[in-house]
Amino acid sequence: MAACLDSWAVLSWLDGDEPAAAKVAELFERERPAMSWVNLVEVNYRVARDHGWDEAEQTLSDLRSRVSEDLPGVSAMRAVARMKAEHPIALADCFAVALAARAGIDLLTGDPEIIDRADKLPCGVIDLR
Repeated sequence: MAACLDSWAVLSWLDGDEPAAAKVAELFERERPAMSWVNLVEVNYRVARDHGWDEAEQTLSDLRSRVSEDLPGVSAMRAVARMKAEHPIALADCFAVALAARAGIDLLTGDPEIIDRADKLPCGVIDLR
């Protein structure tokens, strides 16, 4: 596992938004990137809003076979709280950043909230846009 995905990356892949979709597809061919369950939940509800629960559940099932899931424990959540207090980014984004930092891997995203603060975050950030 050499990379971490956030919900922005996965939603771009699902929507076929280039160039991110191709980069995420290529990553899935090489490895099982890490992904926080918080970000998986975010993808799940976003797909449900747009396409209904049947498709959302199928998408989640398919996605789980492609990623290395991380269910944050108490220490991870405390690290996320510290990060959220220090950085004006969404809470779910903090889980992705914290997972990447803890694993010592890069976070792949195109989320401007993260990209704009990449130099202040505790992990490497690769812009998929």
